[in-house]
Amino acid sequence: MPAPIPEAAIQAIIGAGRRMDRFNWVPATAGNFSVRLPGNRIAVTRSGQHKGFLTAESVMVVDLDGRPEDPALRPSAETLLHCGIYRRFPEIGASLHGHSIANTVLSRRAGDEITLAGYELLKAFPGLATHDASVAVPVFDNDQDIARLQRAVEACWDAITDGIPPGYLIRGHGVYVWARDMDAALARLEALEFMLDCELQDRRNPA
Repeated sequence: MPAPIPEAAIQAIIGAGRRMDRFNWVPATAGNFSVRLPGNRIAVTRSGQHKGFLTAESVMVVDLDGRPEDPALRPSAETLLHCGIYRRFPEIGASLHGHSIANTVLSRRAGDEITLAGYELLKAFPGLATHDASVAVPVFDNDQDIARLQRAVEACWDAITDGIPPGYLIRGHGVYVWARDMDAALARLEALEFMLDCELQDRRNPA
């Protein structure tokens, strides 16, 4: 019999859904969230759930390869991307995927990355103590083959020598961020979304 999902993990995921729903970052059934559990287990949102109305029954458990503990339940389609984050970064405890207007529009117009520079909220990212910095957020082409998409993400990480970016975008799809726990992941997501929204406004209203 699998171990039950800790109540703290369930409530962290439910709370993230409500918070992101308030910003319209998870419309319809978009988005997915996860929390690392002991024993190489991951609590993740089930497929087809509106993230603003999650309950305990909306959360299930998979292993680090995305296999459900209960084969009768189906996780979110992009669960393997969460698994890739946890396999790569053992210190990471939570991951978030959302679909804002800003990240969707900007990623459709971008090349391989979006550079954010000079923003005060860059200090929300690891290793940045000042606004006088820049971060290049990778943009990957959308791909319904999630395993292939994860390989592209990992190849990007492998090529970086000066620190992994705090998240990445999937073109026309959404954003992924991760952090040591859910509160930190939400703070990182809000900082990134604020800067992406600023970039979108700047492009709509050039000086």
